[in-house]
Amino acid sequence: MADIATDEIADAGELPSGAEFIRCALQVNPHHYGASYRSAPSDGDSASYASKLIASALELEIGAIAITDHNSVRDIAAFQAAAIESDLTVLPGFEIESTDGIHVLCIYDADTDTAQLERFLGEFGIRETEPSSEPCSKDFSTILATVPSQGGIAVAAHAIGSKGLFQALQKNARALAWRNEHLLAIQIPSSIDELQEGPRAIVRNHAPEYQRAYMAGKQQAIAVVNAKDVARIEDLNDPGATTLIKFSGRPGVEGLRQAFLDPDSRIRLNTDEQPEEHSELVAITWEGGGFLDGGAIHFNPNLNVLIGGRGTGKSTVIESIRYVLDLEPVGDEARNAHRDIVRQVLRSGTKVTLVVRSLHPAERSYRIERTVPNPAIVRNELGEISNLLPADVLPRAEVYGQHEISELTRSRPKLTRLLHRFVRTDADADAHKTSILRELQSSRKSLLDTQAEIEDIQERLAALPQLQETLERFQEAGLEERLRDQSLLVRESQIVESIPERLQPLRDSVATLRQELPLDRAFLSKKALADLPGGSILDGANEVLQELSNALEDATRRIESALKTADDRIEAISSRWMEHKSVIDAEYQAILRDLQKSAIDGEEFIRLRGNIEGLRPLEDRQVALSKLHAEARQRRRNLLDDWEGVKASQFRDLSRAAKRVNKKLRGFVKVEVRAAGDRDPLADLLRDEVGGRLTEAIRQLESMDQLSLPDFVARCRNGAAELVTHYGLTRTQAENLARAGESTFMKIEELELPPTTDLFLNTSGDQRDEVWQSLDQLSKGQKATAVLLLLLLDSDAPLIVDQPEDDLDNRFISEVIVEKMRESKRRRQFVFSTHNANIPVLGDAELILGLDATGEADDVEDVGHAFIDPEHMGSIDSSPVRTLVEEILEGGKDAFERRRRKYGF
Repeated sequence: MADIATDEIADAGELPSGAEFIRCALQVNPHHYGASYRSAPSDGDSASYASKLIASALELEIGAIAITDHNSVRDIAAFQAAAIESDLTVLPGFEIESTDGIHVLCIYDADTDTAQLERFLGEFGIRETEPSSEPCSKDFSTILATVPSQGGIAVAAHAIGSKGLFQALQKNARALAWRNEHLLAIQIPSSIDELQEGPRAIVRNHAPEYQRAYMAGKQQAIAVVNAKDVARIEDLNDPGATTLIKFSGRPGVEGLRQAFLDPDSRIRLNTDEQPEEHSELVAITWEGGGFLDGGAIHFNPNLNVLIGGRGTGKSTVIESIRYVLDLEPVGDEARNAHRDIVRQVLRSGTKVTLVVRSLHPAERSYRIERTVPNPAIVRNELGEISNLLPADVLPRAEVYGQHEISELTRSRPKLTRLLHRFVRTDADADAHKTSILRELQSSRKSLLDTQAEIEDIQERLAALPQLQETLERFQEAGLEERLRDQSLLVRESQIVESIPERLQPLRDSVATLRQELPLDRAFLSKKALADLPGGSILDGANEVLQELSNALEDATRRIESALKTADDRIEAISSRWMEHKSVIDAEYQAILRDLQKSAIDGEEFIRLRGNIEGLRPLEDRQVALSKLHAEARQRRRNLLDDWEGVKASQFRDLSRAAKRVNKKLRGFVKVEVRAAGDRDPLADLLRDEVGGRLTEAIRQLESMDQLSLPDFVARCRNGAAELVTHYGLTRTQAENLARAGESTFMKIEELELPPTTDLFLNTSGDQRDEVWQSLDQLSKGQKATAVLLLLLLDSDAPLIVDQPEDDLDNRFISEVIVEKMRESKRRRQFVFSTHNANIPVLGDAELILGLDATGEADDVEDVGHAFIDPEHMGSIDSSPVRTLVEEILEGGKDAFERRRRKYGF
């Protein structure tokens, strides 16, 4: 972010961003350990050894170590002194053995002094300050209960080893120890999968006699960590020596306790699958006098939760993100609310700056700025204004305001757009679809133009029989023979006039070719190919195109020359023919004068002959057009087949996406999609093109379970009777549709009726006894619950929601929503505002942001102001944040019961 953050946004990047994973080594031993217990002494003395180990830990990006010597805290000070100038946290502690033979790591906060640690050892019957391997005076259960009372936290060390829980105890004693409520964590050498069958079943809660207590409907799991004995500095590099643990701020006992209470969210072994990288909001700032002026947030890549009382600016933060990303609300109510917040709370002149990290097509950081009411601008990593739009740098980001999810449930087409997030898009298929539609629209114009020309020719040729009959009467009067030369001259004139028309296509083709010459070869230049590994091969194409360009230039010149020669010769022929015409015209005038004496109109005969000769080429044109029309109709039939095929293919892709969603949400939500379910495009077209009283007809078409546009158009062409029979339309409406005309019919063929989506929610809450109800049968809260579950599924783009609990069924929040949220936040960034404790607490939000305010957001005197105290930016293991959560948020019984477990009250 540093390259593009040069002002307030840079300061935002220094704010707390909540919990993050820190690599921890929880069983580090001092200098003497190798010699005392491994017969492998380390070089140097205690101080030098501690310094080298700290340096190695920093190099390996280890952020915390726990010093856990056997029965001794003598050497902890050496490590603390070595780490004092670094960011590495040293947690003091010791390792003891219970009377029943189990080794336990006892870890305390970094500020616990040696004297206090020695007193803690004394409580376990250890009086000597020197390291030893003697058991303490307490059993395993007592140790687990005593360490928390001392302000520390206990871990059952090397659980599957000879002095570990699984080996030291047997049968009922082991089961009893496993179920001890104070046992929060055990240490194993690698992954759970690599454990033997017995321990593996116990750790995974598959062994009935080892079942632990349930809290808020969920069994309390034991945290599993890797914390191999670090006897030598080199051991730090062993994957089994460290564990990734999520902390807010510097590591400490409270952070470890929160991690052990919620291992799914806060603990990751080195052998675990790494979470996928995802695009994210990095930081946001406000400048310019609005309600959030001077405010700043440094987001966490995972779950961010805004909390605060009414009017503290939570919705303003959400709508600011929407505004700077230039995302349009999905519903009218949400759109009006968004505009009101921008106008009355953000206010004109406020500048919102957002830094985002985008992963596609490659990882880049961008800075998006938007000053009310101007458009957004995007800056690249160098701070330069880019041509990109916010949607280009952060595609698929979603923002939903208060009650907007509920509004979304009212539109099945909008629900379908949510499903498209799970369709594996094919850019080539989309381009092919666009190309087909463009060709269909072109074919419609071509067919209509050709048909119009054919009808015009038919109308003109309709006069030909009458003209020929009149001509026969003139011929009977002997005029054909007397005016034979003039009559033939009419035909010759048609020939002379047609010669330039026949050459014009050649002139047009040559002109088009001339515009393309010389061929562009810049893309094959030495400079263009310089950095390409195959440049020397592609360079040969430059020579080929040069030769082709030269050959085309020569050919064009020869054709142009040939046309000029032809023009000259034709002009000479035309001149000679004009002389010939003058002679015949003179003879013609003499004959006309003789015919006038007999009261015969010779000019009318010649005009008649000219009209007939002028119509004769139309007969040939009609034949040619009929052939072209037939070919065009066949091409259109082929295009329509492709059009229906590509629409069907995309619907199959959507159906497959629905199946994937159903698999991911099995037991909670089902999705069903209906092809061509959205009939609005057809209804709109019929209203525009046909008009009249079509309300009942449109309602009938909209109510049909299945509707085939090709079938509908075919029956429109066949007449009103089929529309009445097959679609149940009234006679009048059917006749209106049947008379709509070919242009309308072809437009209907080119329509795409989008699919619609229906959601079903399992309202029983029991995956073994499912009760499925569709959206129409659900309450408002249940509808929103089903949609939110869909929104929470896989995506690599941020999801931002303002107070989702306002529209949700409260029972589903803790039982379903939070679990899906916890699962998805590893792969996706969430930003929620809420009043409900379930979301930040049970969801284990990585960043909780406590907002406060003075005055009112929409105060006309501009005295209202919201702010976020950096002390209230963190996760639940931060004491000020935890206190704020306790004071502000509400929750159901289950949430408070689990909070009692987490907070210790």
